[in-house]
Amino acid sequence: MMAALPLKNPRPDGAHFIDVLMGRTTAAPPLVEYIVDDVLMKPISEELLGRTWVPEGEQASGGLRGASGGREQQKAYLDTFIEFWRRMGYDFVRYERGLPFPERTLETADTAPGSPKKRAWADQHTGGVMSWEDFERYPWPRVEDFDFFPFEYINARLPEGMGFITCHAGGIYEHLSWIMSYERLCMALYDDPALVKAVAERIGGLLVKFYAHLLDLDRVIAIFQGDDMGFKTGTLVSPEALGTYCLPWQRKLAALAHGKGLPYFLHSCGNLLGVMEDLIEGVKIDGKHSFEDAIIPVQEFQRRFGRRVAVLGGLDINILSGSTPEVVRRRTGILMEECGARGRYAIGSGNSVPSYVPVPNYLAMVGEAVTRRGLA
Repeated sequence: MMAALPLKNPRPDGAHFIDVLMGRTTAAPPLVEYIVDDVLMKPISEELLGRTWVPEGEQASGGLRGASGGREQQKAYLDTFIEFWRRMGYDFVRYERGLPFPERTLETADTAPGSPKKRAWADQHTGGVMSWEDFERYPWPRVEDFDFFPFEYINARLPEGMGFITCHAGGIYEHLSWIMSYERLCMALYDDPALVKAVAERIGGLLVKFYAHLLDLDRVIAIFQGDDMGFKTGTLVSPEALGTYCLPWQRKLAALAHGKGLPYFLHSCGNLLGVMEDLIEGVKIDGKHSFEDAIIPVQEFQRRFGRRVAVLGGLDINILSGSTPEVVRRRTGILMEECGARGRYAIGSGNSVPSYVPVPNYLAMVGEAVTRRGLA
């Protein structure tokens, strides 16, 4: 089945993808993915697509107009990026970049074999805004300075039938906890809730302006926002705190998408059962992504919520990264049969495809999916 990839004659259909997830038609589950790491894209692009890999460079990652990095290099990367999603059998390209909020991170070398990248994670103890004085002098980014070129380039270069799925990188809660630090945020929720509200409102206001640009792109078929709000047994802050400071902004972003006639999908890691009703009935998400078997298997989530919201992905990362291709292939088939039978389902990873996933395992998942859909 791996020999089916890359597809020689892909037939992307972004409208069909949306129709399946919105319950307007029944069909074999299409492919969905949140992120495929460049560390996997590079060998697949070079060895299977026959393309010379060109890194995106600093311009897009910085997000500012006039930042370092050649435009031609960026175009070369984006051309390969589009071709990767097309030839792997996806009906869309998903791309995200975000405003450059100054945030404190810790870094170490990526341990994935052959990866030149670094792993970064938020400093949980010290943030850029830990007081009102910090808030006043914090260098808030300006949407007017952001370079939207990669979004515009993808939108203009999509092959016939492909849709564009996009979002701002990082959600309301994520940036709130990164800017303040998780420790300071938890303390401020009790000691200085007005400061939490001020930071959340500044972030939310900027994201609303950011989405005004994204939603003007004519090939966008859905917004697929990420905002990790949970861990294994619950939400990272109380459901009440999320409902006060973060979910109202999620609701505004969803309303912007709905105002354009587009669905709003949410990627959020962790145990969100404490806010699922708020997300479905209040925010009005159209689909949920990010599942872990140790929290709630995707089949169980779909049994509980699948009549009200689309279910995206669900192949547990522990299986995708640590099993054999045959196990991955078998698990993919099981999910397509069980979840596909209920409808409003797309097959993909439970979270994303990080650098440490073996390429044969990723190809096994995608290969099984496109074969069952009759695309191979």
